[in-house]
Amino acid sequence: MTTTTAAQNGNDPIGYAFAVAGAILFSTKGIFIKLAYAHGVSTEMLLSLRMLVALPVYLVILVTILRREDKLVRALTPRIVLTSMAVGILGYYVSSYLDFLGLNFVSAQYERLVLFTYPFFVVLFGVWFFGDRMVWAVVPAMLVSYGGLVVIFGWNLAINPDGLVIGSLLVLGSAITFALYQHLAKRQMLVLGSALFTCIGMSTAAVCAIVQNLVLSGPGSYLTLAPEIWAYGLALGVLGTVLPSFLMNAGMARIGARATSSTAAFGPIVTIIIAVIVLSEPFTIFHAIGTALVLAGSVLFARAERQARYRVK
Repeated sequence: MTTTTAAQNGNDPIGYAFAVAGAILFSTKGIFIKLAYAHGVSTEMLLSLRMLVALPVYLVILVTILRREDKLVRALTPRIVLTSMAVGILGYYVSSYLDFLGLNFVSAQYERLVLFTYPFFVVLFGVWFFGDRMVWAVVPAMLVSYGGLVVIFGWNLAINPDGLVIGSLLVLGSAITFALYQHLAKRQMLVLGSALFTCIGMSTAAVCAIVQNLVLSGPGSYLTLAPEIWAYGLALGVLGTVLPSFLMNAGMARIGARATSSTAAFGPIVTIIIAVIVLSEPFTIFHAIGTALVLAGSVLFARAERQARYRVK
């Protein structure tokens, strides 16, 4: 076979470092959302605050890139721009909105574990729609992880079933749409680079979220917000959006969607620790068993993926 680069093979340590850092920062999102919900803020308002903080950053970076990178400017055909905008809406508006809605019904720990299943959908979508080869060795890993989710779901169903099913479906929908986004985004980044694509996609998603809240609540609604809500919006915009989006996309551009998805194991661990300490969420033996199964499934999944790549070479 022809020789490929480390980045194409998914063996680039810098790419993995970017992806891990992005996963850890993304994991704080659910904590800030839960803290804001405790103050009675609506889902649409909170999502718009997140994007209102993030939008100026992306626009400044976008203008800077366009002024300095003539080659990238020439690549900005109407089709490329519109496609990047659509992919950004899918990954950063639709997926985020479903996740924010789901957190009205489920705990931050459970939300992160459900989102943690998106690598499995990355594999399935790759096989179904993008010509990837199916790695059957990952199937047992998927079953182990979903077994862990069933354990925690069962505990929640027995203790606090209100809204559990709808919350689980909403967060699962977020995981599915984000997995599809990863495949589509990878193809856009091959043309535009990770930074330019991220700016276009996130800016478009931000406009969608802000317009949605303006239509529902009006511009005056922002003037009634408490300082704490603005602080959570700032944290969501910077720590939960801007930094991790660039880190994740930079990692994806170097190591690909599958390898990037395999680094997501750090997210649930960080979320669980913070949720127990800050939100006082329970962590029972059932949570421990379920979390262990989800993480074990991820480890098996990543190992099967690596072995499959080495066999192909």
